[in-house]
Amino acid sequence: MTTEEAFKVSSLRGKVSLITGASSGIGAGTSLLFAKLGAVLVLNGRDVENLQKVAKQCTECGAAEPLLVPGDLTDEETVKKTVEQTIARFGRLDVLVNSAGILAMGGIENTDLAQYDKVMNINVRSVYHLTQVCVPHLIKTKGSIVNVSSVNGQRSFPGVLAYCMSKSAIDQFTRCTALELASKQVRLFLLESSSTCCFPLLKENTKLHIPPLHPSSCFFYQFLAKCKQTHALGRPGEVEEVAHAIAFLASDAASFITGVNLPIDGGRHAMCPR
Repeated sequence: MTTEEAFKVSSLRGKVSLITGASSGIGAGTSLLFAKLGAVLVLNGRDVENLQKVAKQCTECGAAEPLLVPGDLTDEETVKKTVEQTIARFGRLDVLVNSAGILAMGGIENTDLAQYDKVMNINVRSVYHLTQVCVPHLIKTKGSIVNVSSVNGQRSFPGVLAYCMSKSAIDQFTRCTALELASKQVRLFLLESSSTCCFPLLKENTKLHIPPLHPSSCFFYQFLAKCKQTHALGRPGEVEEVAHAIAFLASDAASFITGVNLPIDGGRHAMCPR
């Protein structure tokens, strides 16, 4: 048995995994990898068409057909429905991956309260609420939670104030909740990503950056050039690289780890430009 085969056998096979933001980017890439690893998938996303495309790609990998629960997680009824349908279909929940999120540009002088509320509601409040509803089921399975954050949570950047604040909030939320649930053997992880591209995945980027980093645009090439300076490894990350880290943290291979902050950012978090 190869190392890869051993990891597949011991990691996520058969584990019921709820992944949010699954219609694009990191959430979609994580869904595909979990499918290859034999996980039972519940996928949430706001883009129904893309969510169906991701589900089709998952089944083409040999996975069982995912349960799709599309909708906006800022709606409390959508959160409750998502968990209720998961338990009704599968009877359990083993893994929660909170990947849904938005980025909005603006600083203290030009960010209105409507934008601030939107960012905080999607990036923080919905994560808090969904986790809260999932916890009783995760306690039963001694499950795991992976919260996808950003280098913006621990490093300061002008022009994306509300987004940076939201990611800092998720960082603290993860650490506090990890300590609260440790005695019940529920493990929590914070995965901090940086700039990611995903050409193989739906032929587009994570849809988080503004403007869209399409491979045919001049801005895209400017972005790649800048990554040589902002990332120690000299390039943006691939979605698959982030997904592999999420799979490791969610799996039994990380059974003695909790509350950890794992940057998957090509060394960007450690850099201090001079």
